[in-house]
Amino acid sequence: MKTRIPVIVAAWLFTALVPRVVKAQIDPHFSQYFIQPMTLNPALTGAVDGTYRASAIWRSQYGNTLTTMGVAGEVVTDKNINFGVNLLHQYSAGKAYKFTNGYITAAYTGVQFGDHHIVMALQAGVLDRRFNINALQFGDQWTAGVGYNPAANSGEIFYTSAATAFDAGAGLVYYDGSPNKRVHFFGGYSAFHLTRPQDPYLSNDGKQRLPIRHSIHAGARINVNEMFDIVPNALYMRQGNAQEKMLGAYIQLSASPTTDIMFGANVRLNDAFSPFAGFYHKGLTVGLSYDVSSLDKNVNSTGRNSMEVSLSFTGWRGNDVPETKPFYCPRF
Repeated sequence: MKTRIPVIVAAWLFTALVPRVVKAQIDPHFSQYFIQPMTLNPALTGAVDGTYRASAIWRSQYGNTLTTMGVAGEVVTDKNINFGVNLLHQYSAGKAYKFTNGYITAAYTGVQFGDHHIVMALQAGVLDRRFNINALQFGDQWTAGVGYNPAANSGEIFYTSAATAFDAGAGLVYYDGSPNKRVHFFGGYSAFHLTRPQDPYLSNDGKQRLPIRHSIHAGARINVNEMFDIVPNALYMRQGNAQEKMLGAYIQLSASPTTDIMFGANVRLNDAFSPFAGFYHKGLTVGLSYDVSSLDKNVNSTGRNSMEVSLSFTGWRGNDVPETKPFYCPRF
């Protein structure tokens, strides 16, 4: 049996760097979040049809105004626990702003009710945010008919230009692993920034802290026949008073015993449409997505659009690939 890697596309957008009200902040994230599933839900760690997985992703958005990169690795053990590590780095044009986080995740997979599985996970790591204040430009430094004047007083007050803090998250996932079924449901809940790291840029009183990011996701893998699967999905995410709602689906076609072709799209309501295409061959998956903003009035405008390219490899230790594996991956 070949390794099957379910893939779905979701459209997420980074909406604020340092908002005036931190309750509205949304963390950096990817449209192809399944390449770094630990950023969606730590309980998805090791949810692959294999014993290990390595992945990398690159995203360019707002006409190269923001660039985001991520790498991740996951290991499945035979002790009902999976381990993962992921690193994300984002920077703005001119390196005026840098956002970096790194986490280690442990997911417990031993809770089962027949073929129904519940996975629980904890995640811990470091969150680092840095500004090059001299590279920032503010509205008060722009003059009509003159342009940008770096010598002008911006009127902005920063109490610090860097902040590093311990951070933690947790997640829960359910999936139906029943064999010989045409429809398998899955879903989960996750919470990030449980430690409420301090956000000291606009205040030094310790009261400005990152809000917890809550995510609820669900979907189903529908096996139409041996060569055709379809996976509808839905996701709701909220951080402070900012929220995102997404709906979509993808199709996975079996081109050969070792090759799949995947395509689909998600819609982030009142924001963007994100088509996706990719292929899988002998453990290697390549994906490409492009976010098209639904808020653009000018159809030729690309300033709000984003592009992502991803690579991932899933394998088995010792190349001991089983002929059958009655596991239905809950990953999108």
